[in-house]
Amino acid sequence: MATPQRQLLLDLKPEQPPTLDNFVVGANRELVARLRGLSDTGSFEAMYIWGPQGCGRSHLLEATAEAARARRPVMFLQGAEAGAELALATGSLLVIDDVQQLGADAQIALFRAFNAAHFLGLALLLAGNEPPLRLELREDLRTRIGQTLIYEIQALSDEEKAAALRRHAIERGMLMDAGVVHYLLRHGRRDLPSLMAMLNALDRASLEQKRPPTLPLLRELMQTSLDLDKESDPS
Repeated sequence: MATPQRQLLLDLKPEQPPTLDNFVVGANRELVARLRGLSDTGSFEAMYIWGPQGCGRSHLLEATAEAARARRPVMFLQGAEAGAELALATGSLLVIDDVQQLGADAQIALFRAFNAAHFLGLALLLAGNEPPLRLELREDLRTRIGQTLIYEIQALSDEEKAAALRRHAIERGMLMDAGVVHYLLRHGRRDLPSLMAMLNALDRASLEQKRPPTLPLLRELMQTSLDLDKESDPS
């Protein structure tokens, strides 16, 4: 049976569903404004956003899809899951994450979707881990993606991450040591979702163990997390 700390860390994940409002914008204000516009029914738009794992790509895609569902049909796919057919309704929004993982048949299906987009009023929101020129896709599809509106997701500065973590702690009513955020930024994972999740775990551990959310408790949690990572590493 997992210890309480191990259980807290096994459950590490953001507690709030991703929305465009709870995305920490930083230098991505124009991108977020464009994504809000994709919920307009019947509008044609083609966008490609890219950045490394942990940059907020999945958050933005899920948030945009959810915001659009009230106003237009939405199809959300992971690149590896896409097949040879994309049954798209008129005026719908097609969202595909990790386009670099599209198989041969799925690449043809996406190319056809590009061809039909203007006639059907489709909006396309695609994302990957590289700029279009570096995507290992068939040339005609890579060219089409390269002709879309392209945004690289800009990483948050440490100051922006710290401000977001402090605001999140205040919203949770946490009275933590001043050094907790600084320690997290120096020793935690670099992406904000992981940092937020660790802060949530610290808050839960503090409540369950009736201990203040101090640096010693954070160090215990992070050591447990490191031990779990080692156990899950097949190498």
